[in-house]
Amino acid sequence: MRTPLLALTALALAAQPKLEFWPNTAYDPAIPTFHKVLGHEPGERILSHANLMRYLDGLAAAAPNRIKVFEYAKSWEGRKLVYAAVGSEANIRRLPEIQAAMRKLADPRASSEAEARKIMATLPAVIWLGYGIHGNEISSPDAALLTAYHLLAARKDKVVDSILAGVVVLIDPTQNPDGRDRFVHNFEQAEGIEPDAHPSAAEHNEPWPGGRTNHYYFDLNRDFFALTQPETRGRVRALLEWHPLVFVDLHEMGSNSTYYFAPEAVPFNPHLTKEQKQSLDWFGKNNAGWFDQFGFSYFTREVYDAFYPGYGSSWPSYYGSIAMTYENASSRGLLMRRADDTVFHFRDTVQRHFVASISTAEAAAKNREALLANFYRYGQSAVEEGSREPVREYVLPRRGDIGAVDRLATLLARQGIEVRRARDRYVIPLAQPAKRLIRTLLDSQVSMEDFFLQDEERRRRKKLSTEIYDVTGWSMPLLYNVEAIASSSVTPGPLEKLNPDAPPARPSLGKAAVAYLVPWGDRRSAQFLTAALRAGLRVHSSDKAFTQNGRQFPRGTLIVKVKENASSVHETVARIAGAAEIVPTGTGWVEDGVNFGSRHVQVVPGPAIALAWDRPTAAGSAGATRFVLERQFHYPVTPVRTAGLSTADLSKFQVLILPDSTGEGYAAVLGPNGPRRLKDWVTAGGTLIGIRGGMAFLADPKTGLLAVAQENLAAEKPAEAKKPEPAASDGKVPGKLLHNDAEFESAIRPDNDQPDEVRGVLVKARSDPDHWLTAGVADTVQALVQGRMIFTPIKLDKGVNAAVFLGADKLLASGYLWQENRQQLAYKPLTVVQKEGQGWVIGFTADPNFRAFVDGLNTLFLNAVFRGPAHAR
Repeated sequence: MRTPLLALTALALAAQPKLEFWPNTAYDPAIPTFHKVLGHEPGERILSHANLMRYLDGLAAAAPNRIKVFEYAKSWEGRKLVYAAVGSEANIRRLPEIQAAMRKLADPRASSEAEARKIMATLPAVIWLGYGIHGNEISSPDAALLTAYHLLAARKDKVVDSILAGVVVLIDPTQNPDGRDRFVHNFEQAEGIEPDAHPSAAEHNEPWPGGRTNHYYFDLNRDFFALTQPETRGRVRALLEWHPLVFVDLHEMGSNSTYYFAPEAVPFNPHLTKEQKQSLDWFGKNNAGWFDQFGFSYFTREVYDAFYPGYGSSWPSYYGSIAMTYENASSRGLLMRRADDTVFHFRDTVQRHFVASISTAEAAAKNREALLANFYRYGQSAVEEGSREPVREYVLPRRGDIGAVDRLATLLARQGIEVRRARDRYVIPLAQPAKRLIRTLLDSQVSMEDFFLQDEERRRRKKLSTEIYDVTGWSMPLLYNVEAIASSSVTPGPLEKLNPDAPPARPSLGKAAVAYLVPWGDRRSAQFLTAALRAGLRVHSSDKAFTQNGRQFPRGTLIVKVKENASSVHETVARIAGAAEIVPTGTGWVEDGVNFGSRHVQVVPGPAIALAWDRPTAAGSAGATRFVLERQFHYPVTPVRTAGLSTADLSKFQVLILPDSTGEGYAAVLGPNGPRRLKDWVTAGGTLIGIRGGMAFLADPKTGLLAVAQENLAAEKPAEAKKPEPAASDGKVPGKLLHNDAEFESAIRPDNDQPDEVRGVLVKARSDPDHWLTAGVADTVQALVQGRMIFTPIKLDKGVNAAVFLGADKLLASGYLWQENRQQLAYKPLTVVQKEGQGWVIGFTADPNFRAFVDGLNTLFLNAVFRGPAHAR
C-alpha cells in the first residue's frame, strides 16, 4: 500500500528539529493547537482556505469570549472572507461600543475635545492585520492563525498581557482566498516524495496565471480606491466600520531577500501627515528590537513606497490610520534554496510574519494614547484645512457621461467621503475628515518630492532601474473622463447626502410607436445595448448624428425599431432599461441628419466574443478585459487557450481579443500557422482587437495584420541619430575625442535604444470625429500609458488613426513622464483601425481596461467590440 503524499512530506519534515515560534512560552491546553485540529505543526503544510477557516473556527469555539469571527465578503468563487476580533473578555464584550466610539473619534464634528478625551481614556487601540492579499505569498495566512493562537493561549506572557489590556486585534487571515487555493492546488499537484528546495522545481513555479491574483486576475493590492472587486469592497466597508488605528498588509518578496518593514521608501504621498510618517518609527523600532533578539535580518526605507493610494498599505492612511507594508522572503513551497546555497523552510517564513504581527500589536499597546490622540487630531486638522484652503469643494456636474459621473460619486461615498447631491450636480465639501482622500483622488496632479525626481533623472541617465514602484497618475475624474470643478466657494443651502447603497433612479418610460432611441456615449446606454442584445432585440446604431423634435442625437445613438422586433418589445425595453435615458418616438422623420433607414444606420449583431487566454497573455490584461465585459457590462466572453487559436474553429466567433502579452509573445505560442489563420478569419468578416502586446504581434511584419510599427527611441534631431562606427579588420574603430560630460553620455548610449519604461501616467488623446469607432467618444480622452511601447501612425491608404495623442506641450494629464517619452508620444496613435477583407483589425497602444478603472475609455473599447462587427460584412 502506498504511503500518502501528505504523510511522506510530514516524515521528511519531522527530521527537522521542532521550531519554537515564540520560545519559552507556556500555552493553555484548552486552546486547540494546529496539530490537534489539522494534524501537523505550524509551517509543515501550506493551508488551503478551507483548512484556514477550519482552524479559525476551532479557536472561536474554544474561546468564544475572547475571539469573534465576522464574515465581510464572498469571493467570486464563493469563498468567504472573514476577520477575527481578538482581545480581552472585557473588550470583546463591548465590541459594538468600541466601534461606536471609533466612529465618534473619526469625525471630530461629532464630539468635542473634552468628549474625545473621555472616550480615549478607556478605549483600546484597534488594529487590523491583513494577510495573504496575494494568494501565492503563502506564509502570512499561516502566521495569522499562529498570531491568533498565541494571543489566546499564551499564559503569563507580559507582551501578550499588555496587548490584550490595550488593543483589539482584527485579524484578516486570507484576503484573497481564490488566489490562495489556486496556488495550493498547483503546489500539491507538483509535490514529490519529499520537499524540493531547488528554485527551478515545479512546486516553486506556478503555471499561468499563478496564484497572486483573484478570480478575474486582479491584483487586489491595487484596487483599494477603484473598488472593482468584491473582496476589496467588503474590506473597505469593514475598515470604515472600525477605523483601525493601525493597518498592516503582510506580503512576500523574492526568496533571496530578508524581511522588510516600515518606515517606507520615498516617495511619500504629499497628503500624508507629518505625524503619520513619524509614527512609522514606533513600529519599525519595535520590530527591529524583536528581530534583533531572534537573529532575523531585515531592511527598511527601500523599494516599497507610500505614494500610490490603491495599496492596502496606503488607502487606510486617508481616514487617519498608520498603514504599513511588511515583506517576507518567500519559500514558495516548503523548502527553498537561496543563491548563497542556504536552505530555509516555510515555517521560518511563518515565524517571521508571526513575530512581526505580535511586535506590531505590542507597539500599538505601548503607544495607545498617542495613536488615539493623533487619530482624533487627524480628523480635526482635515476639517480645518478644508475650511481655509483655496479649494473649498469639488463639484461634479451631471453632464456628459452621466452614468460615469453617478458611478464616480457613488464610489467616493463608498469610501467614507461625504458627497452631497443637487439635481444637476454632486458637491464634495473639503471641510470633512476625508479631505486628504478627496484631494488624493480628485486632484489632477499628486506630485512626488523634487529631490526624489532629481535622483530618478540621474539614475535614468545611467540606465539604472527606476525606483518608482507603481503608476504616478490616477486622478479619478480623468480616469472616468468626467468634469470635476475645484471651487473656491461653498454651495449654499442644505443638500441631500448621497447614499451609496440606494438603488439608482429609473427614469419613466413612455411607449414608442416607431422606435426607442438611446443616446450613445453614456455608460448606461452601453449597459442597455448589452442587455438588449442578450434579450434578443434587434438594435440599430447610427454612424451620424440626427435631430428629431428639436433634440440632437449623437453619433452611435441606438435605435430599437418597434416593427422589427417582437410584439413584446415594449415590455422588454422597460425591463432592461435600468438607468439609461430612453426616448420613445412616434415618427422616423428627422429635421436634420440621417433617417433611421439610412445607409449610415447599421444593425448591431450580438457578437460571440473570444478572448485569448493563458500564455503569453498578461493575466491582468486578460482578466480585466473579461471582467469589464462580463461584470461591468454583463456580456458573456469565451476564453480560448491561446495555443488553441491555431486550430480552433473561429468561424463561430465574430470578435477575437488579444490582450497584452508577456514573455515570448504571441508569435511563439501561435506558431507559423497562427497568423495565416487569423488573417483568413478577419478577411471573412471577423473583428480582431489587439491590446498593447497583442497589437505589437499584429503589427509584426511576420504577422502582417496591422500597418504600423513599434518605434525605437527617437533622436532629438534626425542628424543626431547615431550610426555605429565600422570596425577595421583588426576589430578597432577610428578614435574620437570627448570634450565634456554630454559627449560622454552620448558616446555610451546604445545604438538602437528603446524609450525608457514609464510606470503609468495619464495622457490625453483626441478622437477622430468622423469614424464609426469613435461614435459617442468625447473629443478628448485620457489613457493610462505604461511601459515603453510607442507605435507609428497608420498611413491614410492603410487605415485610420481613430484616437491620437496630443502634442508634447498638452499631452500629459497626470503623473510623471520622462521628457523624451513625452516628445515621442506626441501625435502617435492610441487607437488604429484597418480594413482587412470583410473584417477589421483594431489596435490599442494603451490598455483601455487597465485595472478596470479607466472608465473614460469604455465607449471606445465597446465600439471596437460591438460596432466593429456591425461594420464587418
